[in-house]
Amino acid sequence: MSRDRTPDDSIEARAHRRVRRKMGFFIHALVFVVVNLGLYALNGFSGEPRWAQFPVWGWGLGLAIHGLVTFISLQGEGLRRSMVARETERLRQQER
Repeated sequence: MSRDRTPDDSIEARAHRRVRRKMGFFIHALVFVVVNLGLYALNGFSGEPRWAQFPVWGWGLGLAIHGLVTFISLQGEGLRRSMVARETERLRQQER
């Protein structure tokens, strides 16, 4: 481990954080599907106009945002690492 890394930056710790983020999104998506299927079933049995579509749109937007944030943050990890490396190198050069 380099001196710039903390124990929380180990590959295993980073892998655990990434898996937690992915699993959080997948659980959110599963709950979304199960609950909305239940709402559509209730709507079908009640004979009322299609009210079950409204929760799908609102919650679907939230789920889409959650997915974007999750997967963009996972892609941005390499960008953050390279930016930290560049800044570290600049600071080392300034100290010389």
